[in-house]
Amino acid sequence: MNSPETKNEESNIQACNGAFSCYGFAWRQMWKYFLELLLVSIVSFLITLPTIGIFDNDADFQLINSISIDLVFFSLKGVAATLFLGLTFILFFQWPLEYGISFVNLKAIRNEKVAVKDMFVVFQNYWNAVFANLLVAVIVGFGFMLIFVPGIIFACKLAFVPYLIVDKKMEAVEAVKESWRITAGYSFTIFSIGLLVIFVAILGLLFFGVGIIISIMWIKLAFAAIYYHVSKSIYKNNNFNIPIT
Repeated sequence: MNSPETKNEESNIQACNGAFSCYGFAWRQMWKYFLELLLVSIVSFLITLPTIGIFDNDADFQLINSISIDLVFFSLKGVAATLFLGLTFILFFQWPLEYGISFVNLKAIRNEKVAVKDMFVVFQNYWNAVFANLLVAVIVGFGFMLIFVPGIIFACKLAFVPYLIVDKKMEAVEAVKESWRITAGYSFTIFSIGLLVIFVAILGLLFFGVGIIISIMWIKLAFAAIYYHVSKSIYKNNNFNIPIT
């Protein structure tokens, strides 16, 4: 006989068997953990502020022109130095931190206790997060160069890479392979969730712009929900012995 916890877990898995049901499940979970998720969103926004300033058209060009970087093989000044610093910050801190935020959303979907510190769990598998980001960017970017459609397909197939990095502590290449494998049969659902992002974002903007914060939280939870649905369907035991094919 199944325990109440097992029944609850099974109902959670069944609650996300399509794009609309994933958004529905995500919506319910968002309000359960609203304050925690809002705080994570605020911290995330504050962390991105340096890059917003760098790429702002109204940035202080006098300050920008005063920046210089002397490296071993070359030196950069002004705009080039500023862009280099911005891109370095994005690659080595902002992008990996997005993986940590994915873990926070996954915990909310799992009905686990959520805390701001959870977003920094990515640093336990930091270099794999950095390499995975680069690998996914290259693969998806190459796909978009091939008449656009392959890029969408690649993005759907690699949608679970962030979760596999932070949840299963996989290496970068292993996470890419596993995401490609376990998304088989779910690519259209992932694509549909991504397509609905447009309408959810517009809905958020209609509420005086402030609603976009809720929209972003909702969207991220929907993607976490489909990963949770697939991972619990595939990995039947708690040891998560993952076969790579």
